Amino acid sequence: MTGDRLSRLSLNQRTVANATLAEAIEACRSAGLTSIGVWREPVAEVGLDRAAELIKESGLRVSSLCRGGFFTASAPEAVEQAHLDNRAAIDEAARLGAATLCLVPGGLPAGDRDLAGARARVVEAIERLVPYASERGVRLGIEPMNPIYAADRGVISTLGQALDIADRFPAEHVGVIVDTFHLWWEPGVEEQIARAADRIVSYQISDWITPLPPDTLLARGMMGDGHIDFASFTRAVAAAGYQGDVEVEIFNADLWAQPYQQVVDTLSERYLQLVQPHL
Repeated sequence: MTGDRLSRLSLNQRTVANATLAEAIEACRSAGLTSIGVWREPVAEVGLDRAAELIKESGLRVSSLCRGGFFTASAPEAVEQAHLDNRAAIDEAARLGAATLCLVPGGLPAGDRDLAGARARVVEAIERLVPYASERGVRLGIEPMNPIYAADRGVISTLGQALDIADRFPAEHVGVIVDTFHLWWEPGVEEQIARAADRIVSYQISDWITPLPPDTLLARGMMGDGHIDFASFTRAVAAAGYQGDVEVEIFNADLWAQPYQQVVDTLSERYLQLVQPHL
């Protein structure tokens, strides 16, 4: 019974940053999960073909590959390098059978204060990538990020902004990632989730905890440890028709110091308590 209730739960590999890919896969299997979200760096450590083999042997789905994006460079050589890296990420996603390639928009280039220009370059870069992603059968997922990251990591801050970009392209090619940590604060987010409908390619969850740590990149908490109303957020995602995996993605130094199997067991319990009843 619990196994059926965990059938949509996915472990984002970054949640157990102290585990190898093989260890993360085994932790998923031990906890009864059927899906994993993988990161490019740990995949590269074992090699793409070996990573694909490990995942295939495990029987796990790949809910996402993190990450592509970082589109905001303005120097021509940097723009070209980002494009080539994103093509490589698309190839990796195709090889792994990932449901989506997560695109982190990127922040302002050093010394640049032109936020509107950076956002425009995100659109241009995605437009250039879409034909190749379509050819490789990879769906791109734009991830809006909490405004605290606008300067250095994500100039697209709201689900509304992400949808304005995604709407330029066919839904089967470009969608959006709904992440509770990034979007819980957004006014009218329920309406934007409803608007997203067939554009939601991933639902990612973690909590907003306070006080924020000095390194705000590590500010995510285990569900239930912070301020997010997972019941209402999840109901909105379900009402929009999303039926894919629910991926737990937590950047937190304290969690990374814990045994990874313990972390996976805890997140499974919290998912069953706070999220699964509302799907």
